[in-house]
Amino acid sequence: MLNRQGRPTAPGNDNGTAITTFTGNRGLDHEELLSFEQDAPGRCGVDLPAPPKTTERLGGLARRDAIGLPGLSEPQVVRHFVRLSRKNYAIDSGLYPLGSCTMKHNPRLNEKAARLPGLGDLHPMQPVSTVQGALELIDTLAHWLKTLTGMPAVAMSPAAGAHGELCGLMAIRAAHRARGDARKKVLVPESAHGTNPATAAFCGYEVESIPANEEGRVDLDALARALGPDVAAVMLTNPNTCGLFERDVIKVAELTHKAGAYFYCDGANFNAIVGRVRPGDLGIDAMHINLHKTFSTPHGGGGPGSGPVVLSEALASFVPVPYVVHDAKGFQLVEHEGAGGHSFGRLKGFHGQMGMFIRALTYMLSHGADGLRQVAEDAVLNANYVMASLKDVMTPAFEGPCMHEALFDDRFLKDTGVTTLDFAKAMIDEGYHPMTMYFPLVVHGAMLIEPTETESKDAIDTFVGALRHLAERAKAGDKERFAAAPLLAPRRRLDETRAARQPVLRWKPPAPAQAAE
Repeated sequence: MLNRQGRPTAPGNDNGTAITTFTGNRGLDHEELLSFEQDAPGRCGVDLPAPPKTTERLGGLARRDAIGLPGLSEPQVVRHFVRLSRKNYAIDSGLYPLGSCTMKHNPRLNEKAARLPGLGDLHPMQPVSTVQGALELIDTLAHWLKTLTGMPAVAMSPAAGAHGELCGLMAIRAAHRARGDARKKVLVPESAHGTNPATAAFCGYEVESIPANEEGRVDLDALARALGPDVAAVMLTNPNTCGLFERDVIKVAELTHKAGAYFYCDGANFNAIVGRVRPGDLGIDAMHINLHKTFSTPHGGGGPGSGPVVLSEALASFVPVPYVVHDAKGFQLVEHEGAGGHSFGRLKGFHGQMGMFIRALTYMLSHGADGLRQVAEDAVLNANYVMASLKDVMTPAFEGPCMHEALFDDRFLKDTGVTTLDFAKAMIDEGYHPMTMYFPLVVHGAMLIEPTETESKDAIDTFVGALRHLAERAKAGDKERFAAAPLLAPRRRLDETRAARQPVLRWKPPAPAQAAE
């Protein structure tokens, strides 16, 4: 049945009783036309003067038709985005189990600090003499990053985790070139983050994948066979994407260095070991740190991020410029090459992500050394609590305890007719954003859950209860309900294959609505 807007009426109750409304709304969950469908030519929330007539300066390329934006009043615009925001799921509205992304609560103290006068209104083109406090803050944060990792140098400019990977590999490439060693290959375990092989390829390296063993960790024998004089680096994620600590990490470092290569560690999961393990003690040469994961700063919607890279003594002189130094004249940004004269140069236009630096340092100072240690302990505790609470109805991918995230496969759904995707869609009806699905690729039908240290036992118990209910429902043969899920969301299930193959990238007015049946 269609409503007055020519759209499907609100879905029925869980018991199948149809509930229809004239508006299409479901209580306070409003149905709304697209902003382009609300277009009224000439309508605007602001009175703008007519543009002056000017001489053509674009060689005949000037626009002569409308720009295609809808004419809307101010209330329409405000209501549109408020309603969209209510359809969104956020860490401020509920537990966010998305594994491998560390969606945890961002303390509002961080936000207050980032908005302080003199910090929130900085401009990157200000004279250095007017930003001494900001440079001191960067230097202080750098100090604590080096302290927490046990590394002698840090590059603060990378804008995000993948950018940090790029920085680390560029430093490694510069180090090899400085000694006249043109190596061509980078080894990446299957349990690494997907950006690792992409970054290596972007730097011009051949990428060789190293398989995982039955425990979900890097196959040490396969790694040893692959190492040789043509290998520039090994890129290992630790804890890895299976949520497991690489127990042989020191042996990996020894084998890597013996082959004349450098050991790069993806530090995206540093929140699982911060305050308890110093990566520098493990033989790591370079590691990026996602400030927006370990130190709470928000990174939803594709940014902002921040990925400082800590470097070993072997790579310290290859740090990119600029970097902050402190001398008798105060804090300075050094633009020339590194201490050893081997810097690979500038990585980005300005020096890092200032707002993220402020939030991260605020988080560190408010937690203290003992608090950061507890961050790791509670993250690991919560993930293991999830695994222990679900292992009788779902199937853990590997035996034994995990680190910061619990990984399940789809064996518990065998012969139910329910897929990992169906299960995830049904979670939306229960009020949860789905966990990471089908990743890591080494696990069939993977479901990767990261509760983070900021969730209470009560919140996790409710989440666990929802997953237990869904698992039992799937095994009871309710596959039709799973195949149709979500039924209670503002929008029903999409044809994701068709959306990928036939994307609609430009809005077109719909055909006249058919009369309601």
